[in-house]
Amino acid sequence: MQPYVTLNIKDEVGYIEFFHPEQNAMPTENLKKLEETIVGAGANEAIKIIVLKSGGDRTFCAGASFKELVAIENKEVGTQFFSGFANVINAMRLCPKLIIGRVQGKVVGGGVGLAAATDYCLATQFASIKLSELSIGIGPFVIEPAVSRKIGKAAMSQMTINAETFYIAQWAKEKGLYAEVYDSVDALDEAVEAFVTKLSAYNPKALQQMKQVFWEGTAHWDTLLLQRAEISGTLVLSEFAKERLERFK
Repeated sequence: MQPYVTLNIKDEVGYIEFFHPEQNAMPTENLKKLEETIVGAGANEAIKIIVLKSGGDRTFCAGASFKELVAIENKEVGTQFFSGFANVINAMRLCPKLIIGRVQGKVVGGGVGLAAATDYCLATQFASIKLSELSIGIGPFVIEPAVSRKIGKAAMSQMTINAETFYIAQWAKEKGLYAEVYDSVDALDEAVEAFVTKLSAYNPKALQQMKQVFWEGTAHWDTLLLQRAEISGTLVLSEFAKERLERFK
């Protein structure tokens, strides 16, 4: 199957779905399409609530595209690559509609940033999370503000330092990343549909104003996340990172 990003509207709910055959990893092209789709859905008057989901019934998102990561040869390309997640997170932050996350499986690296940037996130018991960046010589710099905002600096630090460990979905719920955890994908989908149906009946102006309140104090992310992308874009060129990436390759 080919990578895609789609938007389907049903009963005033916009379902944004992304997919990549490599465990829903996110290459630059998909990140750009995802950013544009979120911006478009935010401006679409036919949509009151947005659901962010991924295709397939296993991994929600494996993070950045490994193939692109190993191919980075200079700082400019590296910065541009990591800016992809920065731009998506900022699009989610600035979107006037509430974004509900639907996480069916494991979440790694940048995918944790996507889940953290949703306004309310529901998941299955299989949706364990991991921040593996330090183990390959870089770090979760771009997504750190979004993750720390959601689960706190202490939990973010724990995940970052213990970079090769998956943390179970229940742990993620206890820390605030997930609002609820369900036993199966079917149960998750039923809960998501019921929840967004209820939300879409609320006053959209009130929802929009509350979202602005939720994200107070983040206006500087427009520049902060791009500065963080530059850090990662530089580190990925280091001898340490190149050696680690070559092992995985």
